[in-house]
Amino acid sequence: MSAAHEPELNIGQRLKAVRTAQKMSQRELARKSGVTNGMISQIEGNSTSPSVSSLKRILDAIPMSMSDFFSNETHNAKQVFFRAGELRELNPNAIIAKDSGDVNSLSLRQVGNSRNSAIQMLYERYAPGSHTGADLYSHNGEEAGIVISGTIEVTVGDQTATLGAGDAYLFESREPHRFHNSSDDECIVVSACTPPSF
Repeated sequence: MSAAHEPELNIGQRLKAVRTAQKMSQRELARKSGVTNGMISQIEGNSTSPSVSSLKRILDAIPMSMSDFFSNETHNAKQVFFRAGELRELNPNAIIAKDSGDVNSLSLRQVGNSRNSAIQMLYERYAPGSHTGADLYSHNGEEAGIVISGTIEVTVGDQTATLGAGDAYLFESREPHRFHNSSDDECIVVSACTPPSF
């Protein structure tokens, strides 16, 4: 059975289009987001791929959710069931890795279109050593998740715990946080965020 295939997304072109639609210069976006002007330029030129945490900081300065940034407008509000191939990838590095044929180290796949819902649901896959970025990040809302397999190190504020299969987390997303698979095995997490803000 073949999975539905989403159109490829040029992350650099998309960021430039979003930024210019907001009438923001690269320098202004860099200042508001706390990343360097050079980083914005490199992302827009497709010479570097942002981490999840860096892209989240950039999009928060616009403001725009990651879900809206990666939206392909193909999921309608009435769709109830989603096949595995219909889940939308939200990690820019996973999209670039897929395009280049590399193995995706971190995959954040969203169920449906979060603009049509009060909750955002993700199927997360962390390869050994993968993480959401070197820096902790934050966003509005609350999030919860359950580890399905493997282990994941979760940092929320000044607290860090390694969670295994069956373990869970729940916290306010405004608290800076980070996820890191420091083990030698893949980790699968199913998570939810409300309201959708990621």
